[in-house]
Amino acid sequence: MDDIDLLPETRQYTPRPEWLKVRLPSGPNYTRLKDLFHTQNLHTVCEEALCPNIAECWATGTATIMILGDVCTRGCRFCAVTTGNPRGFVDWEEPYRVARAIASMDLSYVVITSVDRDDLADGGAWIFAETVRQVKKLSPGTIVEVLIPDFQGDLAALSKVIEARPHVLGQNIETVRRLTHVVRDKRAGYEQTLDVLRASKEMEDSIYTKSSMILGFGEKKEEVVETMRDLRTAQVDLLALGQYLRPTSKKRHYPVIEYITPQQFQEYKEIGEGLGFLYVASGPLVRSSYKAWEAAMLFGNLKPTGPRNGENGTKLDSGGKDERT
Repeated sequence: MDDIDLLPETRQYTPRPEWLKVRLPSGPNYTRLKDLFHTQNLHTVCEEALCPNIAECWATGTATIMILGDVCTRGCRFCAVTTGNPRGFVDWEEPYRVARAIASMDLSYVVITSVDRDDLADGGAWIFAETVRQVKKLSPGTIVEVLIPDFQGDLAALSKVIEARPHVLGQNIETVRRLTHVVRDKRAGYEQTLDVLRASKEMEDSIYTKSSMILGFGEKKEEVVETMRDLRTAQVDLLALGQYLRPTSKKRHYPVIEYITPQQFQEYKEIGEGLGFLYVASGPLVRSSYKAWEAAMLFGNLKPTGPRNGENGTKLDSGGKDERT
């Protein structure tokens, strides 16, 4: 099977490391999910963000669904998603359509994320919450993870999502403090992300919290460790670390400053585990939702539910053989 060159636009400037090769998307589950998403008019972050793991994840029947459209109101310099102004448009039927699609896929674990919607009063929090409720209603055997925007620090908006009781809630810090306003949109913030994650735990400590960092912007090792410590101080449970891959050669997209070796990623994994994270996914091709199922398998008490207490769900078997990622 052929390999894909993930970095065609930067190849002339920096040699592509061997470890940044993935297989071409293929397989019956990949084809089935692709057709289903397009038929249902659903967006996936797998496609929109040019995720390098699309072949692996879709082939095993897992995906990250993106709600609230495919136009983001922010312009982070590492992101491939289209930037613009959705002008307040909301598809109020989307939660039900997404839930029906997920039910038809018979997934054990689903990640729901979105673009930033600063054009909406609540940042899209109600749509997020209703999507979680509908998925749990139609698929009581599915674990639900949400990867949310920061809602500009609006805790009332955050509480709407918390009240829907997702099993895992993520908000990505993306980079170290020094580089936050270099690569993230000016409306994002290092402390703002930490505040959202901290508040999530304060509102409902039974929800597992998660964050992600992209490496290769020129951050220093001590800064990465400092960020890990800050996340643990905010009681974040799960961490993902991956390599930054420049989406295009356009000026708005930040250049790759460094390719982090697999050995360095392994060292960061060990440091993170030593700091007390329950799970650390760390590697060149890791993205925030990568290995989400594997992380959940660690929690013997994490139950897919209709109601939060899990009466109608089936307990995860941490010794099971399901190897979905």
